[in-house]
Amino acid sequence: MTNIELVGRVLSSLPADDDHPYRTGAWAPQVTEWDAPDLELVEGAIPTDLDGIYLRNTENPVAPSIGRYHPFDGDAMVHVVGFHDGKAFYRNRFVRTEGLLAEQEAGHALWAGISERPSKAIREDGWGARGRMKDSSSTDVVVHAGVAITSFYQCGDMYRLDPLTLDDLGKSTWHGQFPSDIGVSAHPKVDERTGEMLFFNYGTDAPYMHYGVVDADDRLVHYVDIELPGPRLPHDMAYTENYAILNDLPLFWDPDILKKGGHASRFRPDLPTRLGVIPRRGQSSEIRWFEADPTYVLHWSNAYEDGDEIVLEGYFQDNPEPSVPPESSYYQRLSRFLSLDGMQTRLHRWRLNMRTGATTEERLSESLSEFPMLNPDYIGRPHRYTYATTGVPGFFLFDGLLKHDGTTGNEEHYSFGDGVFGSETAMAPRIGSTAEDDGYLITLTTDVGNDRSECLIFSAADITLGPIARLRLPERISSGTHSTWASGDSLPNWPSAS
Repeated sequence: MTNIELVGRVLSSLPADDDHPYRTGAWAPQVTEWDAPDLELVEGAIPTDLDGIYLRNTENPVAPSIGRYHPFDGDAMVHVVGFHDGKAFYRNRFVRTEGLLAEQEAGHALWAGISERPSKAIREDGWGARGRMKDSSSTDVVVHAGVAITSFYQCGDMYRLDPLTLDDLGKSTWHGQFPSDIGVSAHPKVDERTGEMLFFNYGTDAPYMHYGVVDADDRLVHYVDIELPGPRLPHDMAYTENYAILNDLPLFWDPDILKKGGHASRFRPDLPTRLGVIPRRGQSSEIRWFEADPTYVLHWSNAYEDGDEIVLEGYFQDNPEPSVPPESSYYQRLSRFLSLDGMQTRLHRWRLNMRTGATTEERLSESLSEFPMLNPDYIGRPHRYTYATTGVPGFFLFDGLLKHDGTTGNEEHYSFGDGVFGSETAMAPRIGSTAEDDGYLITLTTDVGNDRSECLIFSAADITLGPIARLRLPERISSGTHSTWASGDSLPNWPSAS
């Protein structure tokens, strides 16, 4: 690498002898920020028809949080790898959230984590669907109206970054209409065809959910109540050309514990899965609820319209509340809700008949996988291919890739290798692409044994061939989850800022 520059550093208050499994190993924090205008090519060649940016958000631990630490408590660090004309640049920056800045000033944690009672927090203010949490904004990242936006696991503010430089652009305001009393949940959806961003939020007070639309000019143009039977824990949503699909799933905070100030989630197999279909700018009265087999779905892969039916695909959990022996440690109990084999997550399809009200469903794969990605041109439309990650048994780490063919049922697998872990893998259509899998898959890896990280590029047509290019990052990065792809022609100032 040439002209690599260390441009920033934050203070870590983690213990020197840390042994937490989600703050060590692949999850060991990174406290430095880098600029690398020309990444070192380790192997292969960067395709010249790969043009745009891969963005990844990271739960990067800086402060330990008060009490028990959960990996979703980590502070947001965004990584960008930009590709243009057969070359690549890299930057990483912390998201300067209000919570991060306050804890940096204090020199220690001020809020309790997801796994603790809110009453343990030092600060009485906070964010999140349950309240009194730090909004780390470390879950997802999307690009809307030419700006990169990060979001938080349990509702919070949305932080804006320049997608190329990662410069701080402040919080989303939506011209004064941002619902700051509740915030926005983890996974807003950007429709590249319309420029709209669809979102929902939720909390512990009636009506318990809202749904909204932000237009291509970053203005809130639609916001309605969604009445639920009580507090719920939805994480993701889907959309088609004409509808948004919300959910009411039977894993949520135990009502009796909630009354006592606790927030323990419980699975209720006696209740159905409920899937709500609402016109994209529909009113509360227009939502239609469909019932299905009880489960929890962390992430939906896609939805589309097929005649009278809404087709919805996502990851059905056979075991939303995995059990562990009574003598299990906190770390073992924590990982049961994070490992793919613990929850038994498999690709699934629901068909919601808008004429008859009937629901039919089917399992699409026996493989354990999650964190799906599609060719972005096919989101909200019929698709064939789903790309996903596979997981390390008993742990929250991604050890490989999977490509599922929805037409034939065939699957391709690729393993990163011993001690190497990846992240959600974005699909980037190549310039002039002519088929759904005519493009590239991009991911960032953390190699624990060799203390290094790389950006890997695969051919989306055949992942079994392995990476067609490997690029060395300036430093080993912390393990992370969600990512996105933005094509060069959708970005302002491209490619001059690279």
